[in-house]
This record gives sequence, C-alpha cells and structure tokens, in this order.
Amino acid sequence: MDEIEIERLGGFAGFGGPGAHLRSRGCVVWTELSLSEQRACQVLFAHPPEDATPAPDGFRYRLTWRSTHREQTIEAPEHDVPSALRKAVKDELV
Repeated sequence: MDEIEIERLGGFAGFGGPGAHLRSRGCVVWTELSLSEQRACQVLFAHPPEDATPAPDGFRYRLTWRSTHREQTIEAPEHDVPSALRKAVKDELV
C-alpha cells in the first residue's frame, strides 16, 4: 500500500532539529487522497524543488513516498506541499 510519511522541520522553535524536544510528523495513505491531491503529490515528487530552504522561521517538509516498488524522499518548503499532507502532521514531545 502506498503511503507518504511527512516530517515538518524548522520554524521558530526548530522542529525536528538536533536537540529538539518537539517532533512534527504524520502519514497519509495514498488511496485516502483525492485525485487532485494525488496529482499534486505526483508532480511534487517528479519535480522536487531544487532549494527547500524556507523563509526565515518558516517550515520545510521532508516527504517520503513508500510503495511496494520504491521509496523516494524529498524536501520542500511549506508553500509547495499539498494541504492534505500539511494537515496530516501532528506535534509530539520527545
């Protein structure tokens, strides 16, 4: 089953960085995305941004698409990530 694992990094609090006590992660199952969301994800993974550096105190996302045949990880600034993926992220203390 295809799924996309999402990790939100950066921001004012430095989410996910070395020594951070707060992690922001989520996961979406491919079949639960609408056709337009699936298409947006396909385009993003086919043409990932060359520079995932966010605006100051902005977020970037590390996205890993896992399927039975492949695994691909990319990083993208928040404005390039489909909202369905951003909404799947939950914060957790570590």
